[in-house]
Amino acid sequence: MPELPEVETVKRGLAPTFEGSEIVKVDQNRPDLRFPFPADFRERLRGRQVTALSRRSKYLLADIDTGDVLVMHLGMSGSFRIENDTLQAMPGKFTHERGKDPKHDHVVFHLRTADNAGARIIYNDPRRFGFMDLIARPQLAGHPFFKDLGIEPLGNDLSGETLARLFAGRKTPLKSALLNQKLIAGLGNIYVCEALWRTGLSPVRAAGTLAAKSGRPTDKAELLAASIRATLEEAIAAGGSTLRDHTKADGSLGYFQHSFAVYDREGQACRTPGCKGTVSRLVQTGRSTFHCPSCQR
Repeated sequence: MPELPEVETVKRGLAPTFEGSEIVKVDQNRPDLRFPFPADFRERLRGRQVTALSRRSKYLLADIDTGDVLVMHLGMSGSFRIENDTLQAMPGKFTHERGKDPKHDHVVFHLRTADNAGARIIYNDPRRFGFMDLIARPQLAGHPFFKDLGIEPLGNDLSGETLARLFAGRKTPLKSALLNQKLIAGLGNIYVCEALWRTGLSPVRAAGTLAAKSGRPTDKAELLAASIRATLEEAIAAGGSTLRDHTKADGSLGYFQHSFAVYDREGQACRTPGCKGTVSRLVQTGRSTFHCPSCQR
């Protein structure tokens, strides 16, 4: 699945074309993706304006002038590309070739942009694990997709104090707690491994150790909150990691993977200055965890 930086870079790539545009028509080339499309999907979007594009966790949210929200999820292999009246192939250098077979172009949004130009936003998804839905904005927060989601890791709520409050008394491993979407929404395996390494925290230590007996955050809790934010922001600036299928909306891939300190570096030297340890891999709840046992405690 894409991680938060991948989804955020896609959102930022789509926004200049999507926001303010009129949806002239929608080509829906199959009845379903991961789930069936909502009833009258094309008709409810035809002739409407996209007023804003945002992200919640790993969902893309396009506000429509009817009060509906077009909810989009990329699944495992979904990607968007933008075409206009003069550009038919997307620019960008590819590290891993992205599928371009038109039989996987499942949805095409034909747009009249804010500057009165023609454009198309095309959703391609070979594995069809992505999905789209239309939800009324007042019902969004209580919808099953969103009602149990925790805080946004790039929002103002993330702090050492918040981590201490969320994790107080929890004996679950710290990495598992960070991946709990009911606590923090959108954090994924790669960036949790990287943030824990930056903080010098072991992925297997009890999450509750980030709170002092008084309930106040420890120094490590404050540092972890800052490390999570910095790791995500650097990945977004680099366009995400894009290890296999995910591309930015301009067609190019992200390159943050070249900056990984521990992820997928099993057996290699730890990059912490002065540390002579070696990156190790262990499995937690079915996911690979990469860490340095020497400097992460």
